[in-house]
Amino acid sequence: MIKSPTILAVGGAYIERRGRVAGAFVPAASNPGTMREHVGGAVFNALRCAVRRGASASLLSVRGGDALGDTVLRAVTEAGIADLSAVFLDRATPSHTMLIDSDGGLIAGLADMVLYELALPKQIRRAKVREAIGSADAVLCDANLPSTALGRLAALAADKPVFALAVSPNKAARLMPVLDRLALAFMNRQEAGVLADVGIDADDQGIVDGLIRAGLKSGVITAGDEPVLGFDELSAFLISPPPLQKRTDTAGAGDALAGATIAALLRGLTLRAALREGIAAAMLVVESAAFTSAGFAEALALVPEARDLA
Repeated sequence: MIKSPTILAVGGAYIERRGRVAGAFVPAASNPGTMREHVGGAVFNALRCAVRRGASASLLSVRGGDALGDTVLRAVTEAGIADLSAVFLDRATPSHTMLIDSDGGLIAGLADMVLYELALPKQIRRAKVREAIGSADAVLCDANLPSTALGRLAALAADKPVFALAVSPNKAARLMPVLDRLALAFMNRQEAGVLADVGIDADDQGIVDGLIRAGLKSGVITAGDEPVLGFDELSAFLISPPPLQKRTDTAGAGDALAGATIAALLRGLTLRAALREGIAAAMLVVESAAFTSAGFAEALALVPEARDLA
């Protein structure tokens, strides 16, 4: 058990733009709605939630030398995260533009992430990063890193736990070479299907079996409002999220689930208990509720205990 764990995160911290359609979405047409912009990214969102749950954190990412890069830096600093990122003055800061429906579901997204492909692998070779890994209790990464960079990061982490977020079905396969070195991977059902090499009709046990065959020892699989599937070397189980009082936006909920779960695991909780905390954190994000100790405790009280996978 680590009372105040230190986490080094490597991966995406970028500008997220979310366009919300006001009514029913009409393809190939101009849809009325609203657009808002904020700083997001899988590891940044997860790390910010882990900090809220008592962890100390540092972040290695890359950004451009533009105004959006300054916005990212301010958000990282305000979240209480130490910034180890590199700035490329002649490049634009990565961004992800999403179109979501009136219920908060994703319609389509456009990821402008070229800078991660070009620059993140080189950053892992920096002496400052090796020092940060050495002083961290755990490493968190996402599939915005190419497979070669993920492999190098896992090797540098040595015997420290490495947690990973799959990010998207297109990028999930990048985790394949390091699955056997991960302490835990977070993914949605589509990403899990890619990693497990199973069809879309595979049942929960089939997905778990496929992931284990691929080398993954422990995983968490989400599927919107459906029960969250977790497994480790002891068992596989399901936890059903409670009904939401209100829904504003589901984007970022999976990252919050990951961050809170990781913080709880590093404090010594079992995966079953830690995942309940993760679900509570995701509920606060989806309902845009204040992330206070009282609010978290109230949400956690609504999350049922895990039940074994039949």
